Amino acid sequence: MARSVSIHSTSRKKVPAAIRNFQSAMQFLNCMTDYEKMTRVGYNSTNFNLARMSRLLSAVGSPHKKLRSVHIAGTKGKGSTAAMLSAMLANAGLKVGLYTSPHLMDIRERIQVNDEMISEADMTRLMAKIAPVVKKLAKDEPTFFEIMTTLGFMYFAEQEIDIAVVEAGLGGRLDSTNVLKPEVCAITHISFDHMDQLGHTLAKIAEEKAGIFKPGIPVVTVPQADEVRKVLVDAASKTGCPLYFTGKDIEFSYRFESSRASGPQTRVSLTAANCRFEHLAVPLPGDHQAVNCGLALSIMALLKERGLPIDDQKAIEGLAKARLPGRMEMIHEMPRVLVDGAHNAASVEALMRAIGQNISYDSMVVIFGARADKDIRGMLRHIQLGADKVIFTSAGAPKAADPVELAAEYAEQCGKMAQVAATLEEAFDIAERAVTREDLICITGSFYLVGHAKKFVAERYAAGQAGKRAG
Repeated sequence: MARSVSIHSTSRKKVPAAIRNFQSAMQFLNCMTDYEKMTRVGYNSTNFNLARMSRLLSAVGSPHKKLRSVHIAGTKGKGSTAAMLSAMLANAGLKVGLYTSPHLMDIRERIQVNDEMISEADMTRLMAKIAPVVKKLAKDEPTFFEIMTTLGFMYFAEQEIDIAVVEAGLGGRLDSTNVLKPEVCAITHISFDHMDQLGHTLAKIAEEKAGIFKPGIPVVTVPQADEVRKVLVDAASKTGCPLYFTGKDIEFSYRFESSRASGPQTRVSLTAANCRFEHLAVPLPGDHQAVNCGLALSIMALLKERGLPIDDQKAIEGLAKARLPGRMEMIHEMPRVLVDGAHNAASVEALMRAIGQNISYDSMVVIFGARADKDIRGMLRHIQLGADKVIFTSAGAPKAADPVELAAEYAEQCGKMAQVAATLEEAFDIAERAVTREDLICITGSFYLVGHAKKFVAERYAAGQAGKRAG
């Protein structure tokens, strides 16, 4: 692993004197150290400090100790698994808190109860309670993510939720969310991402993810590479927690089908100790979502074992309602524009395969922008397999890769030419001129880029419709 460099420090931005409205609450939050916006982050116990997180939580009443929770770590599929699980539990009559990251368009997306984002008023009120504590801890100031996580736990405790579904941010072992003592831990598919922080082998990355294991708390995961499987089994044995693999310890299978009536669809079957599901339609497209769906169903089965009152039929009806913005999301029809926050090689590979299975098109134009610290070569290798034309642009974030360098890397690695655009707006203009009714524009590579795209495309065509009406 690359040598870690500590960069945690007190922010020099101007902190508001008092938090009286949502704007000042966000100003305060944005003054804090935010590793999501930094190019190089030392992965160490100074920057990622569970003792600091515990001090912050203790000062606001230890809300995390009042929560029953599910803790989900992994490389890809955390958001999808959390969304499907939350939809099932909420439809079964439970009050469900959902904590995820990053957000696409509104920071309040990160904290939801039964599909409703936290209100600006509640977020402002809770931030006003946290701010004085943060100032007292100035010698070891909490980070942006630590404050957001604390605020989420405070809100869930106030709301008296039945269960919190919590997605780990980075890794697992040192992540702020790892203060929880959950009912169930889950590990989604592990692949290469955040290698500078977590390690350059799958085994090292798996060790960090397995850092969420707790003695006696059941862990469920999906089929993994042999080296990952070995690490998880060893970690579970050392920790003293039961470990279940879907497809082995929990009977699980899926198949892809397509019919004139229902179109392309993946169906899953799963049998656990206390439930049996056959040929359920996966609400999100792609083989990878079938695996995530199996994981969500397995978590639900374990929650039932731990005493949560869950009606299977109502839960399955809830599964059909699950939606996940920013993943295989068609945001416009003419032209057809699809966005997906795939930001590592495995996710891009899954995206290209899912598009091929589920969407008919004559030609696909991919607009791609990513962070410079990602596995660029891996992502480009998979993009070339699906894209007929590629336009590289800036992801728009502080860590964004230079689109000129992306195009050069693409030409060297794939032997194909691509176009370059300085901004998403410019890239979209090029794509729009290149496509016909039967073609597809796919925007991917970064959640930040996808969030920008959703806002831009909505405003662009809303303005066009307004012009037509005025005419």
